[in-house]
Amino acid sequence: MAGYKDVFERIEVKYLLDDMQYVALRKRLEGMARVDSYGKTAILNIYFDTPDFALIENSLDKPIYKEKLRLRSYGVATDDTNSFIEIKKKYKGVVYKRRISMPYSEAIDYLVKGKELENQSQISTEIDYMRKHYGELVPAMAISYDRIAMEGINDPDLRITFDTNIRWRTDKLSLKEGNVGKDILEPGQHLMELKIAGAMSVELARILDELNIRKTSFSKYGRGYIDYKSGNEPRFVAMSTAV
Repeated sequence: MAGYKDVFERIEVKYLLDDMQYVALRKRLEGMARVDSYGKTAILNIYFDTPDFALIENSLDKPIYKEKLRLRSYGVATDDTNSFIEIKKKYKGVVYKRRISMPYSEAIDYLVKGKELENQSQISTEIDYMRKHYGELVPAMAISYDRIAMEGINDPDLRITFDTNIRWRTDKLSLKEGNVGKDILEPGQHLMELKIAGAMSVELARILDELNIRKTSFSKYGRGYIDYKSGNEPRFVAMSTAV
């Protein structure tokens, strides 16, 4: 899929906005950032974890280093849809993401059914190492949402995303299901992520301050897992595998 990078290193800062802040911010961003060529996109993910959720449990403890493994598609998947297997690591506040792409059915064969990849690479070797290191990584939770992504007009390193309809489920773990599950955000909330290579610009920092938009700690998988642990199950009959 043209336009999608395979390797990232950046700082990601998250903010929770209400409707009024969102509308005001979009207005203030005119001339600084524009919606990218993909427009509004449904992003679907399956997070892989140990059977006892060791990866997300560790992540919620806020260690210096943490990592996650997920399978992602942009839009509802079919067997032939291009999908991405991603390792996302965070070390001392810096996010590192490495991923490989392949048809969705091949990704399931590899991650769930244990079939070896025909095309090996340095990134696939890292994915294999991570899976072996944790002993067993299985489909654990689906996280899906609708995203509007913006890119800097004069700053090519600036990227801002707005996510709504963020949902989780622990059954029907397939990217063919679409954005269904239990809502994570409250009505009217928007999760903004600021993705930058270095320091935020003075102008953008001033805008956020004037609109009283404050950074927050927010993990979509983490929020879904906390909800799951509390017994707030989504509305499907549990299944243990992805398809």
